[in-house]
Amino acid sequence: MVQRCLGALFLILLTLSLFGLGCGGSRDLQSVTILPAAANAQNFPNGKVAFTATGTFSKPPSPEKLTGMDVSWCVGDSQGRCVGNINPGITVDSNGVASCVGTFSGTATVLAGKTKSVMMPDGGSQMGVFGSAQLTCP
Repeated sequence: MVQRCLGALFLILLTLSLFGLGCGGSRDLQSVTILPAAANAQNFPNGKVAFTATGTFSKPPSPEKLTGMDVSWCVGDSQGRCVGNINPGITVDSNGVASCVGTFSGTATVLAGKTKSVMMPDGGSQMGVFGSAQLTCP
């Protein structure tokens, strides 16, 4: 009798948890904020700027700090297009650490977000939800 009750209870709990997963269980990234929003590489040790990304989600916990496992980092434009294999004057790694390359002088855009498509094999990807920041090289 006890085994039958435990078995029935297990089936009820399993059914409820599966129902909960199927009904609005997804947690979607809605926006990304990058800090600092603007930085000058000459003001940071070795010219390396550690950008951080924070995401706002459709469900708690939100906002939440994002890592390289959550978003992709790249150099791109204000429309969320990564430059791909083109030399943009700066590099940014998977942890959001950016630095100037060679003799580049000017400002470049750092992006963090969810990629949604690849434009061209060497042209980089298009971000869906993303945030941007500016890095100035002396």
